[in-house]
Amino acid sequence: MTVNSITQDLQQVTADLHQVNPKAGLLRFSILGSIFLGLVILAWSAPNSILFVAATMLSGVFYSFWLICTHDMTHQTLTGWKWFDSIIPRLMSWPMLWPYSIYAEIHRLHHGWNGIDLRDPERIQWTFEEYQQAQPIIRWYISHQWLFDILILGGIGLIIKSFIKGIRLQKLVSSMRRQVLLDATGIMFVHSVLLMLAMFQGEILRYILFWLILERIIGIVVQTRDHLEHYGLWGKFTTHQLTQLYACRNIETSSLVGWLMGGLNYHAVHHTFPNIPFNQLPEAFERIQKVLEKHNLPLMKAEPGYLQSTYWLSRHPSLIGEVDFSNATNRHRMIPLVAGSTKIVATEI
Repeated sequence: MTVNSITQDLQQVTADLHQVNPKAGLLRFSILGSIFLGLVILAWSAPNSILFVAATMLSGVFYSFWLICTHDMTHQTLTGWKWFDSIIPRLMSWPMLWPYSIYAEIHRLHHGWNGIDLRDPERIQWTFEEYQQAQPIIRWYISHQWLFDILILGGIGLIIKSFIKGIRLQKLVSSMRRQVLLDATGIMFVHSVLLMLAMFQGEILRYILFWLILERIIGIVVQTRDHLEHYGLWGKFTTHQLTQLYACRNIETSSLVGWLMGGLNYHAVHHTFPNIPFNQLPEAFERIQKVLEKHNLPLMKAEPGYLQSTYWLSRHPSLIGEVDFSNATNRHRMIPLVAGSTKIVATEI
């Protein structure tokens, strides 16, 4: 077994899966977008507040899944049309104050640094050293990070964090300053127009309530997905591809939920081959497992369900420790957090 032979086998078995099918991407985009817009129309034409809130909450759920289409656009794998995958995600994101342009730059760094470089801008889990150096209030936050991020910080937390990271990374990423200005200008323009329309119709309070509900619902969905994808899996293996296979979480779920999530339940496969479109990720998962088995490497795991995995991981917060060289995947030791303190015991998560 050699590193080159593993790499060649992985590339060979997935070679025919990289072709983007615009119809599949447009169908997903159109169905989710149509349901979302239909629910928005229902909410704003509702005769009473109860129906307005209910329709708005449902629209938030479908807006969350619709926004996940922008992730595919970042990789040019939704339609394969460069103009579409560049313009449309900004028009979708700016009404929700989401800085897509910044996110796209950050996400490219994340794909290069995940499991390898702790500067990864999308790293959720804290290291033991960071915890030791943190103030008591930050330690409390780390111990309750899942619930706090998902239920308290939500969407606004992600928005603020993205802008902060975008500003901090301006020296490292030459185009970041332009992306920050583009997002700030686009968001202000879109909401200036929407706010004027709301004021003209005398619906300013309903307008504010509408976006607050959307922010809460979308924040729960997106924060949960962000935390699940890599928490407890940090580690660098012999090649970048193998690192991504073992430093990302796959989730076992229904085909419908997988479709809604844009195939990101196969997150390890996506990280290893980001050019494979969402509809081909299940097939790629099966083929890659056979290559790993052929080379006597650990198989990828598929953990049980989004809700079950979220519940378990949120109840077992941990820190990134030193490399555990006895682990077949070079994964770092996970140091459990118990009642706001650290318990130095290696555990497999």
